[in-house]
Amino acid sequence: MKIIQTVLVIAGCTLSLWASKFDDAVVSYNKGNYVQALNSFYVLAKNGDADAQFNVALIYEQGKGVKADIAQAMEWYAKAAKSGNANAAYNLAEIYLKKDVNNPKRYEKAVEWYTFAGDKGVAQAYNNLAALYQTGEGVKQNKKKAFIHFKKAAEGGSPSGLLNLAIIYGWGPTIVNDPQKAYEYLNKAKTAGKKEALPYIEKLCKEVPEACKK
Repeated sequence: MKIIQTVLVIAGCTLSLWASKFDDAVVSYNKGNYVQALNSFYVLAKNGDADAQFNVALIYEQGKGVKADIAQAMEWYAKAAKSGNANAAYNLAEIYLKKDVNNPKRYEKAVEWYTFAGDKGVAQAYNNLAALYQTGEGVKQNKKKAFIHFKKAAEGGSPSGLLNLAIIYGWGPTIVNDPQKAYEYLNKAKTAGKKEALPYIEKLCKEVPEACKK
């Protein structure tokens, strides 16, 4: 679920006027006063606040209080991403991939922004990037790159990344086949809330019982 971002205030610092206005806008949003929130975020966004730019984009994407406008959402996500906002980069990649379907460069842009988001700490972005390389959807299929990015996603704590890495270890190419690691990552995925891991654990333990011994 996408949520409105909040500002982290460093202990000991004086809360600035801008931060106060941002917090007021968040309050308005949470109360359902979306137009008021948008107006407040917009003023901050025009002055270069990356979190406010993200929120303007999010409101336009969701159509909260205004007519949904994907073009406006993409514009503001791009501005926020270029200011270093990793979540904006991830959302922008998602739009290119899933909503901007008539754009001939949609996959190229999705790869660009997933990579940016992943490098900035959004682990799920690496998982989604890996999935493109795994299937060859819109990019040249490259299972080595897929494995590398699934591993990055898993190391970053992405539940989907944990599951996908486990599947590769369990049933992937011989060069990376490792049932013990598959069992380890399947259990991590299960702990992270991926119920889809359960049938794979059962399958693995039937096929390679020794992999499931503690």
